[in-house]
Amino acid sequence: MSDDAFSTWLHEQCAEEWEAVAGHAFAAAITKGTADMRHYLEQDFLFVDSFTALLGAAVASADTFEARVPYGKFLGQVATTEEKTYFHRALAQLGGSTEAAPEAVTAEFRGLMDEVRVAQDYALIVAVLCVAEWSYLDWASRAREPLPEGFVHREWIELHEGPEFRAWVGFLRGELDRLGKTFGEGRREEVLGVFRRAVSLERRFFDMASA
Repeated sequence: MSDDAFSTWLHEQCAEEWEAVAGHAFAAAITKGTADMRHYLEQDFLFVDSFTALLGAAVASADTFEARVPYGKFLGQVATTEEKTYFHRALAQLGGSTEAAPEAVTAEFRGLMDEVRVAQDYALIVAVLCVAEWSYLDWASRAREPLPEGFVHREWIELHEGPEFRAWVGFLRGELDRLGKTFGEGRREEVLGVFRRAVSLERRFFDMASA
């Protein structure tokens, strides 16, 4: 990927706060199997509906058929397979709930997802999705073998690492790069504003989880 790729530029503009997410102490604790996951997963589960709706909006608003297909495929995975199953198993193991009240940062992040979904602005939708997925790939890829024995930590890492997830993140970055080639300065700054908000919310979410 060239140095002038739009996704690279977005990342560079948020580099310090991005590292605060990917290198967060709570993320590091997940990779080591020491993080207290109950409250964190209760809150993360609350994103499933908004995230699923956002993927649906990406299918609807994408400007090419070729772009719609990966979103549809990933939407099916989130809605019916590994990740949803994981939440129920993990929260049952931890004595957690799938009906917890949202923390302020959770509500704000869901609000951002709903904001770009309602706007049906494809570039802004991709920006939010890219932050959510790429930042998780970044911290999960820092895990070292052997992974934690307990499935709660180990499977959460595995869901956000590996060839398929890397390809998914690569697709999202590629879409931002493709779109960014047509943007003027004003549009680039608009997308950056949303990208930056999402990065800040990811950091605050980990802060909440570790409080």
